[in-house]
Amino acid sequence: MTSLKTGPSTPGLHLIYIPAVCALIAFQAYYSQYLFSSDPDLAPGPLTGRDSLTFNTLVACLWWTYYRACTVDPGRYIFPPSPTSSPPDPIASSNTLKPTRWCKKCAAPKPLRAHHCRHCRRCIPKMDHHCPWTGNCVSMQTFPHFLRFLLYTNFSLWYLASLLWQRVAAIWADRHLPAYLGPSLHSLVGLTLLSLANGATILALGILLYTTVKGWVFNSTMIEDWEVERHEAVLARMDSEDGYFWGDDDATLRELLEKIEFPYDLGVFANMAQAMGTRNPLRWFLPVFGGGPVINNETPGKGTGWEWEENGFNDLPGLWPPPDPEKVRQARRGAWPGAAGQQEDRYDTYQTPEEVKAAFAKRQEEDFLRRQRAQAQQAHQRSGIVAELEKWDDLGGTEVAKPWANSDGDRLWDYGVDEAVEEEIIPARKDDEDVPLAELIRRRKVRSRGEDD
Repeated sequence: MTSLKTGPSTPGLHLIYIPAVCALIAFQAYYSQYLFSSDPDLAPGPLTGRDSLTFNTLVACLWWTYYRACTVDPGRYIFPPSPTSSPPDPIASSNTLKPTRWCKKCAAPKPLRAHHCRHCRRCIPKMDHHCPWTGNCVSMQTFPHFLRFLLYTNFSLWYLASLLWQRVAAIWADRHLPAYLGPSLHSLVGLTLLSLANGATILALGILLYTTVKGWVFNSTMIEDWEVERHEAVLARMDSEDGYFWGDDDATLRELLEKIEFPYDLGVFANMAQAMGTRNPLRWFLPVFGGGPVINNETPGKGTGWEWEENGFNDLPGLWPPPDPEKVRQARRGAWPGAAGQQEDRYDTYQTPEEVKAAFAKRQEEDFLRRQRAQAQQAHQRSGIVAELEKWDDLGGTEVAKPWANSDGDRLWDYGVDEAVEEEIIPARKDDEDVPLAELIRRRKVRSRGEDD
């Protein structure tokens, strides 16, 4: 899929993105000056000293900020050594309904606003998206450089557009003169190519600048905008007239999926200062001494990149992002086998040995089907094919939905996020802790039978 905001996502082409960008910059920045100075009939002639100084200064700032956007490290979390590398126990944390985010590949907790990038192969602090045009993640550490690159690029493009317009207007004004009195064919072709390339680049980077500045002002990332849209779509679906969401999981989902306000919008100036790493506006746009925030790994779990100030609109801090309904459902249905396996003595009161064996076999079968589904989803994501709805009769006729996409058709995969490695550990409800697995299966069968009747 190709997006004006995140670029093409075709595998194997990432090696040509940066050379292509460099070639496009060089073509518009230097071929244009050569063309203006090589043909005396291309009015108004070569660039003046003032125009040349202004344009080349903007281009120099463009090159430097692009280099920084490509080479600055997007950030890395360094966790203290731990004796175990496993997700938290949902039963041990059953006193809260707040999910814990866990990265399977990093084998570590996933801090707030972080996501695992499938290109950088690690969790990135405040990940906005992985930009193929810079070969780097737009993150907490690289956002200031990426924003400056977009600003200086758009300034350069608009300045070049004004220079091109002067020459196109002169040619149009002399359109009734004989052709031999005007610019050569080479100049006309070059001017046309420059104008087309300049217009297309202005459109693409103008859209990207708009979305980037919008995220800067509201202190949100592209991924968080996607999460906001998904959350609103889930709430709208739950409030629909039919009132149906996922059958017997409906009560659990309604308990978790309440309206959550985006917590990181602190006000325009505070948002902009936090993103740029300084409250001095003069340093926000400096290409050399601008700098930016740096993750604090000296005190893991605290400080820059680990903790984020919130606006207090929600009852509790740390509620963002809202739970993914699909992960909530799978965690609820998958949490009981693990919990029951840790406390098998509960079965003695309720079940015979044959029932315990049958329940264990059922769990094995469900785990196998879940692994199959996860592998199928990963294969579809890698190939860019969106899976149709599938039904798994062995799991009680549960429908597995294709990955959710926003109104632009974007998924987290398109932003560079490795969705398969992120896990939400949803704690079990207290009122269900003492109910054995066989009893829960029996209840589900009875409920399903009642719905069929």
